[in-house]
Parts: sequence; structure tokens; C-alpha cells
Amino acid sequence: MPASLVVWILSALLLVGVMTQRWWEPRLEARGVVLRRWPWRWWLVGYPGTTWRIWSTWRRLAYLNGLSVSMRPDRRVIGRDLVVQGQALRPKPPRLSLPVPTATGVTLRVLLHPGQTPGPYFSAARAMEHAWHVHRVRVTSPRRGQVVIHVTALDPLTGDVPSVRWPAHALLSADVGRIEDGEPWLIDLRRVPHWLITGATQSGKSSLLASLVLALARQPVALVGIDCKGGMELGLFGGRLSALAIDRKQAVGLLSGVVEEIQERIRVCREAGKRSVWDLPEDERPVPLVVIVDELAELYLTDGSRESKDEAERCGTLLLRVAQLGAALGVHLVIAGQRVGSDIGPRVTALRAQLGGRVAHRAHDEASAEMTLGDINPDAVITAQNITEDEQGVAVVAMGGRWMRARSRLVTTGDAAEIARTDPPVNPFLTSPTP
Repeated sequence: MPASLVVWILSALLLVGVMTQRWWEPRLEARGVVLRRWPWRWWLVGYPGTTWRIWSTWRRLAYLNGLSVSMRPDRRVIGRDLVVQGQALRPKPPRLSLPVPTATGVTLRVLLHPGQTPGPYFSAARAMEHAWHVHRVRVTSPRRGQVVIHVTALDPLTGDVPSVRWPAHALLSADVGRIEDGEPWLIDLRRVPHWLITGATQSGKSSLLASLVLALARQPVALVGIDCKGGMELGLFGGRLSALAIDRKQAVGLLSGVVEEIQERIRVCREAGKRSVWDLPEDERPVPLVVIVDELAELYLTDGSRESKDEAERCGTLLLRVAQLGAALGVHLVIAGQRVGSDIGPRVTALRAQLGGRVAHRAHDEASAEMTLGDINPDAVITAQNITEDEQGVAVVAMGGRWMRARSRLVTTGDAAEIARTDPPVNPFLTSPTP
């Protein structure tokens, strides 16, 4: 065996031994690197193999995808006064950093040549996936003059998402599953106050709602539900809900009570000289209120009668008022449905525009995914369409112009029974809610 190969093997084993020592962990975790999540197979086989494929193919990949430039043409070949337009004769690939391992892959930084933009790198992401034999490549540009390539070696959303027993997170922050980089999927209602969840039947909407309720159940948060399918889904959570409407007539009464609660909180903030309930002292702050709607279309379907149309119109108006006024007053909306478009009723498009958080599960048609993610990113729509029937719970999550794949955890019947035995906050309403 050559001496150089022996040195390389010993150096690699020494590196693995040093990096897995406990005294390294606090320093690396401060930088977002968690060693305990790296399996030995990834350390010994995956990371070296992926790094070798990246370095061995980078020059040719950059050339074929138009990422290389020529800084100084060879005048001995083309002549002093000859100008050649087209691909450079002496391509120089961009400078690539050392691959930094993450929980599910590696991260690379690329310095752009003068005059380059991140656009060609976005287009070359699919080519990188095939050249490096990895599950997914995402390209971002966090600062001028450089792009960051996020490589996911294996799909972290396969298999069961590990359960978390009553995680301790900030108020109105819920751990509902796992995102594509292996980190927890947090729905933070303080940061994104209203959410829209869409998807076909058996795609995972109900599991996500159950995970959200499970995460919020032990927090001082009032939960009210609207389930016009007779309470088949939200009724499982029993006494944890401060109120539950199981038909549209009850939904109108419940939403009217929520709007009255919003008006009362406005009065409290105005008298205290505050712009938000979060500016009030903690002992004077109203209990946060989360309104969960399962299957929005049931609120808008009519039988043609005048009374039915008036109820649907009333529901649409009340939901829109809650979405427009509730964010600063601790009132939040989580709405789920198979389709959320203008075809199901009036004011739905205006309501959808108020829902900043978007979750799209598997859909039967492109229009359903377009309704949810079309105003965020066209690539997110394509990704949502590629979710298969075998990937229950997998969804595309979008907020603030960013999007990612995620998967909610499965809530068992025992978990639902445990939620039902949890008592809601005492007197969560400043007003008396409509029964």
C-alpha cells in the first residue's frame, strides 16, 4: 500500500475521532452544526464520496452550464485583433469553497466572477443533482457576489417523523414535524399570524392540524374550531377547545363572537395607548386565540336558498375581518381546504391574500397548487405537484418569499385522547363567546 494512501486514511480516521469528541460539540453547535445527528455511515462514506464527486465534476459542470468565464483569451490562438463571440476558449470555473457538512448533506459557497448573476446557478441546480448523485440541490444568494449551494444527500422526509412530547417552545410556536434539512418544522404564529393549508383527501391536512393542536395544547392559548363536517376531525380534541362549531349556523355565531372579541381587544389597547396586545403588561394581556377551520368550502356551499346564501356571505365577511384585524390583537387564523379559490365563494381570494403562511400538500390538479403557492414561487408549485400518494404528510411550506419541503408527524389516537383531556385556559375571552 502506498505511503501517501496510508497517511490519507490515518488522517481521515483521526479527523473523525477528533470531530466526534464531546469538547467540540458546544463550539460547533453555536455555529449551527450538530454532530449528534450525523450517522457514522454519512461520516465514513457519504461525506467523502459526495465531496469527491463535487470536486471532480465542478470544472466540467461549470463549463457545460455556462458558469465559467474567460478572463484572458489566448492571443496565440485567436490572434491579436480577432474577436470571437460565444463560449470562452479558456474557461475559468468559479471558485468553490470546501464542502461544509450539515445534518443531511453539505453546504458550499461560490464566489461569482465580476459581471455574473445568480440566475445561471439557479438554472443549474438540476444538473448538479444528477452530477453529484444527491437527492436535492438548492441555490440561494444571501449576499452580493456569492451564492450558497445547499446539497441534501438523502431525503430526510422519508420514514416516520419522530414524535416530540410537549416540546418547550416560545408562546404560539408549534413544532409540527420536520423540514427537508432535518430541522424541526416550527409554525410560529407570532411571526406569521395566519396560515392556509391545502391538499387533496388523504394528503395530510388533518394530520398537520392535529400536530398543531398537539403542540399548542399545553400552552396558555385558546383554541376554537370550525368543522362543518359534523365535528368529525376537530371534535376528537374534545374539552381542549374553548368552542367548536359543527355546522355553518354555529360557525356564524362563533365567528361573530370572535369579531366581538377583536373589537373589545381594540378598545383595551386604545385605552392603554398601545398598538398591539403584545405591548400590554403580561398580567393584563388577553389570552391568544387561534381559530382553526377544517374544510373551508363547507362554509361557502349553498343549496340555492336565500338563507343559505346569506349564511355563506356572512361567513366570508367575518373570516375576512378576523384575518384583517386579528394579527396585532392575538387572534390567529389557520384555514384548511382542498381548494381555496374564487370558484368556491365570494371574498375567498381576498381572504387568501391575508394568509401569509402557505402549506400545500399533494393536489389533484395544477390549479389547486397554483392557488396556494403561485404568488410565492413558480418552482414551489412544480415541487408540490411532484408529491406522490405514497408521501402522506409531505408538503411544500412557503412564507415570506421562501419555500421548502416538510413533513408533519402522525398524531395517534392516544395523542388525540391526551389532547382532549387537557383543559383550556380559564376565561380566554374578554367578551362572552357565542355558544
